[in-house]
Formats: sequence, structure tokens, C-alpha cells
Amino acid sequence: MTGLPASPLLLLLTMGAGAAAAEPPRAIGLMSSVVNDTLEFYRWTWSIRDKRVDDWPLMQSPFPTLTISTIYLLTVWLGPKWMKTREPFQLRFLLVVYNFGMVLLNFFIFKELFLSSRARGYSYVCQSVDYSDNVYEVRIAAALWWYYVSKGIEYLDTVFFILRKKFNQISFLHVYHHFTMFTLWWIGIKWVAGGQAFFGAQMNAFIHVIMYMYYGLAACGPKFQKYLWWKRYLTILQLVQFHVTIGHTALSIYIDCPFPKWMHWGVIFYAITFIFLFGNFYYRTYKMPKEHVKNGKIANGAVANGVSKPENNAVVENGKKQKKGKAKGE
Repeated sequence: MTGLPASPLLLLLTMGAGAAAAEPPRAIGLMSSVVNDTLEFYRWTWSIRDKRVDDWPLMQSPFPTLTISTIYLLTVWLGPKWMKTREPFQLRFLLVVYNFGMVLLNFFIFKELFLSSRARGYSYVCQSVDYSDNVYEVRIAAALWWYYVSKGIEYLDTVFFILRKKFNQISFLHVYHHFTMFTLWWIGIKWVAGGQAFFGAQMNAFIHVIMYMYYGLAACGPKFQKYLWWKRYLTILQLVQFHVTIGHTALSIYIDCPFPKWMHWGVIFYAITFIFLFGNFYYRTYKMPKEHVKNGKIANGAVANGVSKPENNAVVENGKKQKKGKAKGE
């Protein structure tokens, strides 16, 4: 049988076996290339970090921040289940202390950013990052670090909602806003703790002074409700903030400001998501027809981090009014 041509079927099987044998090394080579490129990119990004913050709390690695944020998401998921069979906590005194404490913290951040950037001659149009140990630059970096920390403290907003069984307040917007602000600002502090980053943080800290002032007054009790007619303007102020952020960042891109472009585009995309989410919240809360009672729950009457005015001095628990007794912690 020697010298006869090989069967076409045998040739195809032989070629297929050879291709299959060559496939694993090729796949391994591709995976190895991806891993090496990823490690190289990681080493490069680490080489351009802000080395001034290396030894600051939470800044050595992203894992503490990611761990805290993961615990937050687990709390959002498991907290309502844990509270389902428990009475709500009122926490009025704690809420007053917490909210006015956040007023002081945000005012400190705003003050530090405003005075230090002014002393350093910062531009509100374009400002590159100065990684030097200049006393004002370090103060700006420290204020931005405190801003990042304040976003972690704000996770307590959600915890208080859970303990008070205000589950309707824990919307996608609420969780998305809290989770992303704390998590993403770690990146901001690690790489750009200064320069253009001061503008958004300064503006947001100022708005949070007003916002937590409102929440603090709301937590003081029904006698302050008549002074809290301006709640809707807080949402308008936040929407204005996002539009200003986009305009400011777009101008920086247009004039080719020497600030990381990836940060510019990231800020624009992030602000757009907030415009959609906060815009939808504003429309549903203030433009759609209001219903006083819906599915056994009081609609449009909740005050974030405050205590809404009860009707006929009743304590509102899980959507039901109870005229006798008090909620836990009141």
C-alpha cells in the first residue's frame, strides 16, 4: 500500500489535530500578553500617582475603600431584611448631631479649598496639578482628602434610612450617588489631589453645607417645618451644579488645559448621569401629580435625614400611623 495517495479524510483529520495542538499555546500566549500589558499599565499608572498622599489613611491601596463600599452595598441589601420585623428607630437627637456635624465638616472643606486656592492664585478656568510640598498645595490636597472621607461618612445617610425604615428613600439614585462618590474620589485623591479638582469639590462642599443645614433643621422637629419651604431648590441647585461642571470641564478640554484628559472626560460622563437621575427625581417629585396617600404609604412627605411632620402627633412607622407609643430611640 506504500506510495498510494493519502485519503482526503485522513488529511483533514491530520490537519485538524495539528491545528488543535497549536491552539492551546496560541491561547496561552494571548492571555500572557494581556496579563503583561495590564501589569505594565498598572505600573505606569502607579508611577504618575500623587506621592504626597501615599502614607495618608486609606490611600495606600484601593482595597480599604472597595471593602467599605462593598459593606455599604451589603448593608443596603441586608439592612431592610434585618429591620423588617423590628420597630423603626426615630434617632432624632443623633440625626441633629450628625447633620449639623456634616455642615461643619463641609464648611471646613469649602473654607480650606477657597482660601488656599486663592492664596495660591488658582485659576477657575484652567489649573494644572502642582505636586510640590508647597504649604498651600498640601492644604488643598488635605482638604480634598477630607472631601473624599466625607463621602464615606455620608454612607450613614443610608444606614439611618434603614434604621428608621424609610426604605422608600433608598432609591437607585441614592445608592448610586453615595457608592460612586466615595469609590471614585479615591482615584481623584490618588492621582489629582489639586489643580482642577478643587473646583468641583469646593462647589459641592458649599452645596452640602446648605443641604445638611436643611436636613438638620428638619430633624429638629415639626416646629421647624414652616421654615423648610425651599426643599425643591436644593435639587435645582444640584442640577445647576452638574451643568456648571460640564461647562467648566468642556471649556478646559477646548482650551487644552494641562490637566489629565481621562479625568476631564470621566467627569463629563459622570455629571451627565447625575443630570438624568436628578432630573428624573425632580420631575417625579415636583412636577407629577401628587398623591397624599398611595398604597398605604405617605407620598411626597418624606424628608431625607430629617423627621417629617406627623399628622395629629402620630408616629409614622412603616407607612402606618400609630397614635399611641413611640418609635424606638425617640
